[in-house]
Amino acid sequence: MSYTLTGKHLIAGEWVAGETTFQSEPAHGPANTFPVGTPALVDQAAKAAEEAFWTYGYSTREERAKFINTIADEIDARGDEITEIGTQETGLPEARLQGERGRTVGQLRLFASHILDGEYLDRRYDEALPDRAPLPRPDLRLMQRPIGPVAVFGASNFPLAFSVAGGDTASALAAGCPVVVKGHSAHPGTGEIVAQAIDAAIKKCGVHPGVFSLIQGGKRDVGQSLVQHPLIKAVGFTGSLGGGRALYDLCAARPEPIPFFGELGSVNPMFLLPAAVKARGAEIGKGWAGSLTMGAGQFCTNPGIAVVIEGPDADAFVAAAKEGLSGVGPQTMLTDGMAETYRAGAKRVAGTSGVKEVLTTSCDLRNATPYLFETTGENWLANHELGEEVFGPLGLVVRVKDVAEMRKIAKSLEGQLTCTLHLDAADAADARSLLPILEHKAGRVLANGFPTGVEVSDTMVHGGPYPASTNFGATSVGTMAIRRFLRPVCYQNIPTDVLPKDIA
Repeated sequence: MSYTLTGKHLIAGEWVAGETTFQSEPAHGPANTFPVGTPALVDQAAKAAEEAFWTYGYSTREERAKFINTIADEIDARGDEITEIGTQETGLPEARLQGERGRTVGQLRLFASHILDGEYLDRRYDEALPDRAPLPRPDLRLMQRPIGPVAVFGASNFPLAFSVAGGDTASALAAGCPVVVKGHSAHPGTGEIVAQAIDAAIKKCGVHPGVFSLIQGGKRDVGQSLVQHPLIKAVGFTGSLGGGRALYDLCAARPEPIPFFGELGSVNPMFLLPAAVKARGAEIGKGWAGSLTMGAGQFCTNPGIAVVIEGPDADAFVAAAKEGLSGVGPQTMLTDGMAETYRAGAKRVAGTSGVKEVLTTSCDLRNATPYLFETTGENWLANHELGEEVFGPLGLVVRVKDVAEMRKIAKSLEGQLTCTLHLDAADAADARSLLPILEHKAGRVLANGFPTGVEVSDTMVHGGPYPASTNFGATSVGTMAIRRFLRPVCYQNIPTDVLPKDIA
């Protein structure tokens, strides 16, 4: 074992033990003991974050970029440790953990670069017009400013990229906001080693230690007290619809309501247009099987629904998808609870009237194997529950009569992270008729691909209308994610020697 754990919380630069503990439940390897979080620790961390804000929130962009890059360096320096414990806790393969670490440090460095160029500040200037009639205009300047301490909830399915130092933390720190993280109990050791990296960066850069805290474990009261703490000004969350909606409601019910940026899941439907299916239906079916089972189906962008016009071409697509899924063996899911929920979801779909089983398998304990079902467009429209996410490698083919019924399916969708069109040149007219519907329903619309690859870039949107996310104007991936933790401030007639450096 190459990693060393304290088995403690990190609260403003101090490793703090807990009065009670819990045991991790790794897919393989040793279980470790971690402390259970408490509302008292939340209060301590939030107060330290508020204290840190008065220096960190007003630090220079160069200082913050150096700090964020140092976090990336420290994570990379612990790469072997992170891979070892990450594979043990999650059951994910080494290559996946290594790739996810690359994405995590890459997005940290991207945000460091993003704040250095300064465009995110959205600086605006209206020059004073003292002689304007009938009234003069004052000197007006606008700039984006950090909102204050931010709460981040670690996600189960991405132990690095959406967890302790993931996109929410990276974008908040880039904005100038201290962060309090509630670690996910599915990978507490992985979370601690990443927290060790952040702690080392804080010490190297001389940053106020209250800029970051990690609270491990905890029952529902820890999450509730975190989102309700009066010093927390926004929340970043990736997780289930039920848990996210409960926290969202708590944020809205506060004496001072705060934004809750929750990414809550999606079925990510694909619409297969006739010419594309005729020309390459089998190829699309094979590709769908690979995307659907990637990471044991535990990606929030796994495409769970395929809408196709009935007929021989659809038969070829389904046959290829079935063949591709049949060759996929059992995959370890992130937790026993997720595996149990997946099996329950498959049972729910199979028991729905009008649903036909195409491929059924048996899975037990923490293992998942693929399922494939079929239904008609008419049955889909009559059964709302068929549009609910099953988190795992389960696919549902919806056979429709024509493109008109395909549009009805599209209009019936709830908010999605992604929608996909598979089309050839002859499908352009049908695609044009669908695109306005799909862009109304999803944060990202793509053609002739699969949505499981999320590029971390300036143009990426990982969000969408509810219930895909709780804020349709936000993204949790890409540089635009920083906007969640900023607010515009207008400076009127402020002397230039008093103004912040970035706008003077």
